[in-house]
Amino acid sequence: MPSSYDLIIVGGGPAGITAGIYASRYKLNTLLVTKDFGGQMGRTPVAIENYPGFESILGPELIRKFEQHLRTKKIDIEKDRIREVKKKNDEFIVVTEGKKEFKAQAVIVATGADPRPLQVPGEKEFIGRGVSYCSHCDGPLFSDKIVAIAGGGNSALGTALFLASIAKKIYILEAGEKARADAENQERVQKTGKAEIITSAVIKEIRGDKFVDSLIYQNLKEKKERTLEVEGVFVEIGLQPAVSAVKGLVDFNENDEIKIDPETCRTKTDGLFAAGDVAAGQFKQIIIACGQGARAALAAFQYLQAANLL
Repeated sequence: MPSSYDLIIVGGGPAGITAGIYASRYKLNTLLVTKDFGGQMGRTPVAIENYPGFESILGPELIRKFEQHLRTKKIDIEKDRIREVKKKNDEFIVVTEGKKEFKAQAVIVATGADPRPLQVPGEKEFIGRGVSYCSHCDGPLFSDKIVAIAGGGNSALGTALFLASIAKKIYILEAGEKARADAENQERVQKTGKAEIITSAVIKEIRGDKFVDSLIYQNLKEKKERTLEVEGVFVEIGLQPAVSAVKGLVDFNENDEIKIDPETCRTKTDGLFAAGDVAAGQFKQIIIACGQGARAALAAFQYLQAANLL
């Protein structure tokens, strides 16, 4: 028989951890399911300077503090990925990739978002052989090498800043006419002396033999294809919400984010809530994810209490 809980939280990023801390304070019998802790914050390659209480702190260090706080609370933790969330007879069943099943009266989905792929020839073939979606994880492998970064937003330039102390040369390819990152980040990147921003550039193909050795991009203004000799490609063109486990239970907006009531984080399914990067919202910040995690936990408690499920 599956183990039963008042609440199951799916996800171990800022939203999921905060929801867990709040749920424990309300004495909810809670399970948090996550493959690992961190989410996007755990993969952030540069210092975080906008989280209150910390003038500057690395993402992995901050998430460790989050996890340590969570583990002081009375909450069960299952280290696994979620395969499916379904609802049967007014009760949720959460199924993991390890084929374990858990039951709950309410669920908070805080699965975050995954890197958006380029979807060009050579990308899948060279994952782990020059193509990377995590500079913090793979950056040290590119010591004194020439690399390219796809994207011109803050994440892309953050990756460039991290790689500046490792790589020999960095090309930043932005599809728009100018980089979208904050002016401060652009200035920092330019000061490294290692980065070159190429605008109006769309990557068309990644090439190589055993490992990446070049990429083809199209200059949108000149409508010409050009070749860059690089040994690595870091993909930083945005994120896509990790929503496959709950597709039958929620509605989505145009960005494939879960539609929620912004006051309660409720979805269209009673007892199902969503928080963090997976939920609809214009701004994606650590502090906003934490706030939504707290809001979702409080709303879940109110739901369970009103339905006489506690």
